[in-house]
Amino acid sequence: MKKGFGSIEEYLEYVGRGRGDAFGKRYRSQFRDRRGTAELAMLAAPSEEEFEDFRRVVEAMTENEKANVELLGDEQIREIAQRAQADMANVSIFINGYVLAKKKDNAI
Repeated sequence: MKKGFGSIEEYLEYVGRGRGDAFGKRYRSQFRDRRGTAELAMLAAPSEEEFEDFRRVVEAMTENEKANVELLGDEQIREIAQRAQADMANVSIFINGYVLAKKKDNAI
């Protein structure tokens, strides 16, 4: 059985599973902040708009960026967000979520 995420594309697919379903909306409401965009909830149950940001980010990334996500700095993430025409905060949350998921996989 395969463990973890082998690529950021696989992580995108995983994150996208919770979008738009009733359970995801209920789950997300429990983590709501003033804007309704708490980080945990965003990755567990993204809105369609957030998921489209994530999808555009993955498409905008170079192969080198995809292979070395954990090495991306703030300026590189900002450039990716600009290329993808995506919200910088959402891009950071998505990329950091992927890096944390990869680290968790390697720690177990």
